[in-house]
Amino acid sequence: MDNQNNAKPWRDDFSMILDTIEKGWWGFVDMVARLGWGRLMLTILLSLMLGGILNIEHLMLVLSLVAILVKVLALGKHQAEQEADRAIARSEKAEQQAELEALKRQLAETRMSALQAQIEPHFLFNTLSSVCQLTETAPAKAVVMQKALIRYLRASLPEWRDSPGETSLGQQLELSRAYLEIMQLRMEERLQVRLLVPASLQNARFPVMMLQTLVENAIKHGLEPKAEGGAIEVDAKVLDGKLRVAVRDDGVGFPEQPGQGMGLANIRERLAMLYGAEAELSLEAPETGGTLAVIALPFTLI
Repeated sequence: MDNQNNAKPWRDDFSMILDTIEKGWWGFVDMVARLGWGRLMLTILLSLMLGGILNIEHLMLVLSLVAILVKVLALGKHQAEQEADRAIARSEKAEQQAELEALKRQLAETRMSALQAQIEPHFLFNTLSSVCQLTETAPAKAVVMQKALIRYLRASLPEWRDSPGETSLGQQLELSRAYLEIMQLRMEERLQVRLLVPASLQNARFPVMMLQTLVENAIKHGLEPKAEGGAIEVDAKVLDGKLRVAVRDDGVGFPEQPGQGMGLANIRERLAMLYGAEAELSLEAPETGGTLAVIALPFTLI
């Protein structure tokens, strides 16, 4: 029993010594692996000189050879560790970039939804107001306008729910056609409409509600305030790889400096989110009067 008790401390001491030797060995290997060849050779040279002075040159020579051998064997280990560290760093950076891109997409989608939420009630309230007004003055026309509004909503509401970004130019043109039919009922002979979009461009990609906003602006700011009314013209063409959709009216023009309205600011913000610097909204005041608004964006087909 006493022999067993005496043997246990001895085994613990021996195990601790082995652990210390193992840690010292691997510390030595790591140090040699990280040490450059130039510094290692300088250290060996100084060690040999010191060994000569202390008359232990053979021991220092053996240790120097061991150091060189360890350096050769540990170099691969060190390089592998460095490569692993770089791979981990790249992986972490890629994950951070992916998270950042995901956050950007979520932010853009949220802002897009918020912008469209501003558009939808704006159009609906204006149209319902017109229906209410006609109900009092011309009930028959109110019924026709109400049916046109229902047709418009039936076509547009699923689009807003399912596709927050782009649809086709043809779909947007049909929405504006329904709106203009409503406005013709309201303005009668004071409004002339010309839709000149070629059939070949009907399937071009185009953002939701942007054409409608320009058409509404032309009516609200250009033609409704003009006593004799006027004409609105919508055309589209492809120039230099870009789809250019123009809304032109011969009304009174903007009462203030063009481009200050919420709807136009909304269009510019959405264009920036969807296409960056590749798209723009330009406004002109032609010498003949009225306003010319042009949306230019990359031309692609659905």
